[in-house]
Amino acid sequence: MTLLDAQDREVWEIAPGLRRVRAPNPSPMTEKGTNTYLIGDADIAVIDPGPALPAHLDRLMAEIGTGTVSAILVTHSHRDHSALASAIAQHTGAPILGFGDSQSGRSPVMSRLADGIGGGEGVDRAFRPDRRLSDGETVSGNGWNLTALWTPGHMGNHLCFAHGDILFTGDLVMGWSTSIVSPPDGDLAAFMDTCRKLAGRDDRLYLPGHGPAVTDPAARLAELIAHREARTVQVLRALSEGPARVTTLTRRVYHDVPDHILPAAERTLLAHLIALIEAGCVRADRPVGPAAIFEAVAATTTGQD
Repeated sequence: MTLLDAQDREVWEIAPGLRRVRAPNPSPMTEKGTNTYLIGDADIAVIDPGPALPAHLDRLMAEIGTGTVSAILVTHSHRDHSALASAIAQHTGAPILGFGDSQSGRSPVMSRLADGIGGGEGVDRAFRPDRRLSDGETVSGNGWNLTALWTPGHMGNHLCFAHGDILFTGDLVMGWSTSIVSPPDGDLAAFMDTCRKLAGRDDRLYLPGHGPAVTDPAARLAELIAHREARTVQVLRALSEGPARVTTLTRRVYHDVPDHILPAAERTLLAHLIALIEAGCVRADRPVGPAAIFEAVAATTTGQD
């Protein structure tokens, strides 16, 4: 059986003591479904319980079997990752661990802009971990250790979990798609910083929240960084055609994507505009929001004749 064939199963045994159970919530934003990971045999950690679907809960409890769940770890509080956490906790008595609630980890910029820029798609506003994990903190069980890495970008409270040379990357790094960065939960400047931070590690394998494993993490990170840098150039080029609102700019930049993808593209383009405003390259005629008109700031040089 090939690696691709194995990964296409609903339950994939990645290695002894490491399984992926895919939730039945396929969509253009989730690929074939949310990946829930079970680490350990008798003493089990659950990473990203997934959406609140009875069928997924039943499958997970069947896979857990007679094992004891000692920790439920959540990469971030989007409902397709976190909503089932409370039900698993009720069944197992295990604590829910995460970086914090859905507003935790926001940058001062995003906190300042939050009330006027929309967003909040898919956010689990009820999420409250029983225990907050700090950057670099390790959670251990019988035969496993997981180190939490604070990795904002897709969401302020996003964590990745390192397990030896494997990194569970949630929605930050996926192989099948780029990560949506929707302000104020998503932050492009933070996303770029996080990708560069991860590029300094030596992980062998990424196991994302959706889609197949990433078998060349360094190459994928380089691709994502280059993609965002190129998109920033496209945004500035679109602004060179004249000032515009974010909706118009989205159609200028994402002219080749299907209409059903445009709302997500608009959110990511807004993230680029906010980063460019903070960098002094773009300005808006009013507080950032749907009605704001954005324009490029002309580059100036100073010096003596």
